[in-house]
Amino acid sequence: MCCVFLKTSDVCSLASAGPRSHDPGHLSGQFFFEYLVVVGLKRKAEAGSYEPQITYQFPKRDSLAKFQKEEEEKSLKAIALFCFPEGVNWAPLTEYPSETFSFVLTEVDGSRRNGYCRRLLPSGRGARPPEAYCIISRLACFGLFSKIFDEVEKRRQKSMAMIYPFMQSLREAPVPAPGNTVKITSFIPESGTEIISLTRPVDSRLEHVDFRALFRCLGDEEVLEVFAATVLERRIIFIADELSTLSQVLHAVAALLYPFAWQHTFISIVPTVLIDVVMAPTPYLLGITSRMRDSITDTSDVSGRQVTITEDEDTIIPPKLQEELLQALGSRKKNSTEEELNKVVSEAFLSFFVKTVGHFTGHVRRRGGSQTAIFHKEKFCKAAEPKANRPFVTLFSKTQMFDIFIQHVERNPHQEGFFHKKIAAYQKAEKTKGGWARGRVV
Repeated sequence: MCCVFLKTSDVCSLASAGPRSHDPGHLSGQFFFEYLVVVGLKRKAEAGSYEPQITYQFPKRDSLAKFQKEEEEKSLKAIALFCFPEGVNWAPLTEYPSETFSFVLTEVDGSRRNGYCRRLLPSGRGARPPEAYCIISRLACFGLFSKIFDEVEKRRQKSMAMIYPFMQSLREAPVPAPGNTVKITSFIPESGTEIISLTRPVDSRLEHVDFRALFRCLGDEEVLEVFAATVLERRIIFIADELSTLSQVLHAVAALLYPFAWQHTFISIVPTVLIDVVMAPTPYLLGITSRMRDSITDTSDVSGRQVTITEDEDTIIPPKLQEELLQALGSRKKNSTEEELNKVVSEAFLSFFVKTVGHFTGHVRRRGGSQTAIFHKEKFCKAAEPKANRPFVTLFSKTQMFDIFIQHVERNPHQEGFFHKKIAAYQKAEKTKGGWARGRVV
């Protein structure tokens, strides 16, 4: 198990104790969201004990069949838990800074829905518990939904009834393609008619990602250690005080794997009632709040800037490529914008995969008379250059994320995407300077 302690400072501690899919976004033409729910904390009989309870839902889905209602009730119960993952021990508050975070709901068929949540203190006098607004959507775009929450929060301050017309307009609006904008018209008493512009980032791979939180919490070398543990599908737990830090860091780590995707358990914020998931023997990426830390590991030897490595996370990545990654990450500007940082980081790790496994294209062979192909793994591993890369390539070829990627290639041997273009450009450059070059699918 690898435990990563996240602190909102320049460097954090990483304790490694041994040895799913980042969703890059969806196509336009669908609803912005499935539904919005408001989750409040209902006082229980026990003193100081509260239970999360859904107090508002839009749209109402009254025409569902019995089995559909049962499934929806299960989903809504899970949503309430994820909105208040810390458990039942709350106290009324007079001040509470709003925070936005996200989580992922995995269905039985493996499909995933994104939950975007903003917690805040409802208007009123005296001490009161916070409430949470949660939007469930197939669309993975954290920044876009943060802006939507700004509008929801603005309307909630005036009246709960004002949320409905805005969300109805949003639901009726088409989801824009990456790089495009949709405009929502909404009326607010005393303010008049407003036009709200919602724009998706041009690069849909990164529209759910903000690497700033990751590099605020971890140093560059520690990021590489986390990447090494993730790329070999180990059990990794992230621990932080803030829910927003957990969700942003976990999604950022998953994004480092592109063009591959995490295939195992992914829970950006683990509710208290699900803490036993840390005992699972299979790979996972989990986010745990600091108050739950004592229930999962002895952290007495982890403090300050200390980094304790008890496995091989610091040696998995070939030395030369490790130097290149650190050099690329070190080239970022101190005050980089979100877009600038995302570009530097994503390009660095994409280049790593191009150089280590990009030669897979030369080991995919078409089946005779078929539209599918077959991949020759053994030849692929032996062909890795330079030889120093082969131990990593051999280990990585045994992961589920690599296996799933190759299965897709075998089913669609002539379907070439962004990764293929990067490989082709690299091979062309290497061939020009008399270096390494690989073949294509035949």
